[in-house]
Amino acid sequence: MTATADAEAAANELMPLADYLGSVLRRLRVLPPLDLDLTQAHGNVLATDVLAPHPYPAFDQAAIDGYAARWEDLSGAGRTGTHPAFGRVEGGPRPVRLDVVGDLGAASWRPVRLNPGTCFSVAAGAPLPIGADVVVPVHWTDEGMAAVEILHAPKRGSGVRRAGDTIAAGQVLARAGADVTPAMVATFAASGIGHVVVRPSPRVVVVATGDELVDVGRPSQPGQVVDANSHALTAAAVEAGALAYRIGICDDDPEGLRGLLEDQTLRADLVITTGGTGTGPGDMLRRVLSRPVPGRGAVEFTDVALCPGATLGFGTVGGEEVPVVCLPGEPGAALIGFEVLARPVIQLLAGAEPVFRHSVKAHLLETVSSPGGLREFRPAHVAERRGGGHTVQPLAGGPYTLSGLAEANGLLVLGERVTTAAAGSTVDVLLLDRRR
Repeated sequence: MTATADAEAAANELMPLADYLGSVLRRLRVLPPLDLDLTQAHGNVLATDVLAPHPYPAFDQAAIDGYAARWEDLSGAGRTGTHPAFGRVEGGPRPVRLDVVGDLGAASWRPVRLNPGTCFSVAAGAPLPIGADVVVPVHWTDEGMAAVEILHAPKRGSGVRRAGDTIAAGQVLARAGADVTPAMVATFAASGIGHVVVRPSPRVVVVATGDELVDVGRPSQPGQVVDANSHALTAAAVEAGALAYRIGICDDDPEGLRGLLEDQTLRADLVITTGGTGTGPGDMLRRVLSRPVPGRGAVEFTDVALCPGATLGFGTVGGEEVPVVCLPGEPGAALIGFEVLARPVIQLLAGAEPVFRHSVKAHLLETVSSPGGLREFRPAHVAERRGGGHTVQPLAGGPYTLSGLAEANGLLVLGERVTTAAAGSTVDVLLLDRRR
């Protein structure tokens, strides 16, 4: 049997990625809803529809600075005349003169009424006097204080915002499942809402395991590996919308490892570990977590048809049975594992839809090869084409995936049956949108 045939036979024993993801996601449930203060709600997913309890504006008000008047009093205002800013204004026979009986600002609260032949000087946002149905812009007048000459009559209703013009009481402001945006926060606040019911951001704890690990700030030495993963995965969890906490490095001590993870379940909705997923002599995490312990959960480790990083773990830990995702220790494989498994888990817990990143079809600019029987995720740079569509340039993959990911804005996806993708062919690309 050839080496290629051996590789394909081995790959056939692996679980297809789609089947594995389906089996994991079916075991999860959206986190229970939480009533949050409006200032804390941004970025969360709404658990219920939000209805406006009050109209906005709450009262009739001036939309601009000017003079609030009755339109009937202005019907004779002409366009003919000279204005210092606009020069000669052509139109009717003459300006209209009105007495200015008061000033109203945004903080004014006493109701006032207009009598025929009078007006109020008003600031934008000020309550509209009873009887007023137009606000004349300042620059259409001589800017008088005791009396004002109005050179041009606006249309009835101009410069006025009526109660409920923007938002009516009972109006649906946002539907369940929507992400709370800054504009949405402003809309809720304007209509009198101080709290909303949301799906909370999952609390994610990240732990790197291995006796060989040392913290950042130094180069690796023989017998030592700098812990890049816990930093990277914490950042990735934050980018996915989680509240992430980096615990750091845990040695390969069985009791210490299980004790640490169980302690963290008290504040976590999800635990992510990295390292120790293989079957080598130093892979303590797999040996510890794969043993079922009554009331303390267990993790199943599965060889998945995925490149890079074929072994992934999923299960629960602690008495609360908090979900745990176990990713490989190689940094590039850990980040790819996060994208294909941990990120969808976070999205599902948060009630976000869809749980997977957006993908596009793209025109491949360079021929690439891929291991048969595995679904490969390769770093790539995707760009929009003139006239529509996308192109994709493959970046470093395989053992160089980490350096490729640092430049990538997408992941080129090559299916299990693909061994070669020719330049010019159409391929799938996951878009790595780094904006939250």
